[in-house]
Amino acid sequence: MSDKGMMEKEEIFSKVLRAGRRTYFFDVRATRADDYYLTITESKKFTNDDGSFFYKKHKIYLYKEDFAGFNEILQEMTDFILNEKGEEVISERHQKDFKKEYETAENGVAEGVSPEKFTDVSFDDI
Repeated sequence: MSDKGMMEKEEIFSKVLRAGRRTYFFDVRATRADDYYLTITESKKFTNDDGSFFYKKHKIYLYKEDFAGFNEILQEMTDFILNEKGEEVISERHQKDFKKEYETAENGVAEGVSPEKFTDVSFDDI
């Protein structure tokens, strides 16, 4: 590969965000004209039936002329999600210690739920 081809792939500045099975790579790279652009790569780990693993990667190329619009919309979207749903992660798959109520129930009473909180109702009353 020529020197110009190598320059296109050069990483100038990089950061990594590890998030469970996903890893996000943020890389500043240089174009042939020695201008900078950003690549954002999501790498997700999967396991085969035999126990071996592989990664699926998705990449976004973001150029300077798109930064302002991208930042504005990203901020708007993240603010909307946090305002609507808060910061707590509610997805079962993202909580390593998540246990469904029926898995933790003993004697028909779920963990953290007191029997005194239930009302004794007769079906004849309904």
